[in-house]
Amino acid sequence: MENVKRVIKGKDEQIKLVLSVLYAGGHVLLEDVPGVGKTILARALAISTGLDFKRVQFTPDLLPSDLTGLYIFDRKDETFKFRPGPIFTDILLADEINRATPRTQSALLEAMAEGQVTVDGVTHKLSENFFVIATQNPIEYEGTFPLPEAQLDRFTAKISLGYPDKDSELEILTTQKIKHPIEDLRPVGTVEELNHEKRKVRQVKVSDDVKRYIVDIVNATRSHESLAFGSSPRGAIALMHMSMAWAYIDGRDYVLPDDVKAVAPYVLIHRVVQTTESKILRESKEDIIKDILDKVPVVVSR
Repeated sequence: MENVKRVIKGKDEQIKLVLSVLYAGGHVLLEDVPGVGKTILARALAISTGLDFKRVQFTPDLLPSDLTGLYIFDRKDETFKFRPGPIFTDILLADEINRATPRTQSALLEAMAEGQVTVDGVTHKLSENFFVIATQNPIEYEGTFPLPEAQLDRFTAKISLGYPDKDSELEILTTQKIKHPIEDLRPVGTVEELNHEKRKVRQVKVSDDVKRYIVDIVNATRSHESLAFGSSPRGAIALMHMSMAWAYIDGRDYVLPDDVKAVAPYVLIHRVVQTTESKILRESKEDIIKDILDKVPVVVSR
């Protein structure tokens, strides 16, 4: 986290959230305006962890095979050989994912859900650390293809970096006067160490009370008057895994209700659908989820 903070100024919580998604074994959707550091964050995370990194600019003419790879006939051996696409990496930055056609977007679905891709009927395993960081611009919708609910549900969390404050922006100007600080960034760990950390995250304890609290929150999204559809059970699983990673980064081997509250808005915001009346009243999903978190009690067993 400290290494990434050298190049991403004033976004400590967002860095911690993205790292939590990585530790939880999920994928993250960064929705924000251009130029706030989404690509740099992905690159800095890859460099810091020692993971391989590839970036794909999603465009309307991007084909699924451009992402997954394809079989090419080798005249020398007279056989078809598989040429892997950019999806065969550790960290994949899917830049402006909503600009690609649904057919290409769906090529990511199997990869994100199963950790594998199928090309011409042959299944190819992806890296055990396969981690998708997808970005999209929330203010420009011309020529875009909104992600379907099934695709959105595959993302563990949806995060916005937001604009930096004045002090952070001044520091950005100072540090980038001659060159970008990411050019001097070096790994602070190995892939083996990262995998060891991820295994320890899965050992973080989650009490029955905390599990019930997670279920109560998810169930509340299904009955809230401002929501037409609530979170799926996959959302409850994602909320538990994110809470475990958040607690582990804080130095604990057990989850507190506060951990659940901290990550819940980012895990649930893209998994709920507002009612028409709620949209007319211009209610925000953030406020609806905050209302749910304020109302759901934490019940502790005696």
